[in-house]
Amino acid sequence: MVRYTTAGESHGRAILSIIEGVPAGLNLQADDIDAELARRQLGYGRGGRMQIERDEVNIISGVRHCRTLGSPIGLMIRNRDWVNWREAMSPGPGMAEQVVRPRPGHADLAGHYKYGHTDLRNVLERASARDTAARVAAGAVAMILLRELGIWIVGCVRSVGSVQSSGFPDDWLDSTPEEMHDYWRSREREHPLRCPDEAAEKRMIDLIDTCRAEGDTLGGVVEVVAAGAPPGLGSYAQWSDRLDGRLARALMSIPGIKAVEIGDGISGAAARGSQVHDPIVPGEAGSSPHRTSNNAGGLEGGVSNGCEIRMRAGMKPIATLGKPLPSIDLSTGESLPAHHERADVCAVPAAGVVAEAVVALELAAAVTERFGGDRLDHLLRGLRGWEEELR
Repeated sequence: MVRYTTAGESHGRAILSIIEGVPAGLNLQADDIDAELARRQLGYGRGGRMQIERDEVNIISGVRHCRTLGSPIGLMIRNRDWVNWREAMSPGPGMAEQVVRPRPGHADLAGHYKYGHTDLRNVLERASARDTAARVAAGAVAMILLRELGIWIVGCVRSVGSVQSSGFPDDWLDSTPEEMHDYWRSREREHPLRCPDEAAEKRMIDLIDTCRAEGDTLGGVVEVVAAGAPPGLGSYAQWSDRLDGRLARALMSIPGIKAVEIGDGISGAAARGSQVHDPIVPGEAGSSPHRTSNNAGGLEGGVSNGCEIRMRAGMKPIATLGKPLPSIDLSTGESLPAHHERADVCAVPAAGVVAEAVVALELAAAVTERFGGDRLDHLLRGLRGWEEELR
């Protein structure tokens, strides 16, 4: 089963990912991972760090001659800003100014309580969203695997602050999963907030500009759609195996995400059952039954049902403000403004890319768990056999 772990600090030497369970024989090249890393760094409202870092992956294990070996895949992304932080972040002896004023909304004070750190840089370096670069790199591997299996993931921004958008037009979703993915990727760079609703996107940009001028920040909502996922992923047999719970946990683990919705979960809570649940009708001759709607978001009883898996995640406003909120000096107890680190005004587009990555990782885990196979051809054989049974 696919699983991964990450390591590294925001201003340390590098960010690392180790991915296990990827079957042997998958074509994997650094350029494909770099393309996903570049997407994470785009988006209107990003801060100065994005002008410094140009993330590039070094594949350090698990791949030979562009093919996975079945062994753990090691990925390293060097932090270009490390050159300016050698002394402050040295793993050996060193000196640096301590951070003693916790920032509301960050892990600073909670990390102080948990680990006893009096220099809050020991907390903020690892709690930083810089770790999401490692997750996007790992997620890129998962996406490449899923595409081989006919599963395609796309995402967009549904809102920034109070500005709402309609998301993907319905006619886009009538195309095949691959066509939908390729069409949106081809247009994505035309949309600085990764929002396909151009009128709403212009209002979002204006709102970001206003907040930047006022020293404030913004959050929003991102949507992720996984098309082509087979039915039967996940399980209702044990609470920890429910795919909706696993996906929700993956999304909630992204820094700044404070809410997750699957399908029409929130609006459905205010509706009647007859308006919410998706009718099941017979398929055409020789095909399996299908649903006439997808309010459930492709998941019922913790198991994928063959419809598109649809999720939304709500990101709170960036917690580091240009005009810091009140805080205290932990060393003296004195009331002072919170510590200020370089930060974004709005990182919702980047959160959407990270959301795609963690969803891909969780679906890759569910697919390899369900169909097994240490080799890509064996995994494909298991999946194709299941698809034949459903016909």
